[in-house]
Amino acid sequence: MEITGIISGLIIGIVIGALGRLVVPGRQRIPIWLTILIGVVAALIGTAIAAALGVADTGGIDWIELVIQVALAALGVSLTAGLYVKRRRE
Repeated sequence: MEITGIISGLIIGIVIGALGRLVVPGRQRIPIWLTILIGVVAALIGTAIAAALGVADTGGIDWIELVIQVALAALGVSLTAGLYVKRRRE
């Protein structure tokens, strides 16, 4: 993998993580680095799921893939925020 691929993956992860965080209602008390990490993981898993469904490579913007990635990021942010707050209180 080239450095441009890594940088692109981080940028996409930041955007997906931010969108996932915006979709979840309320305030999430998790650090930004954790949101970015969740976004990167959600982008990778979402791409794999979209490829398995056969909707990863379409003409133009891959809206279905984007929706899958944001939904996974929202789920990840929601679960992590709940676990992170419980762990910090203990």
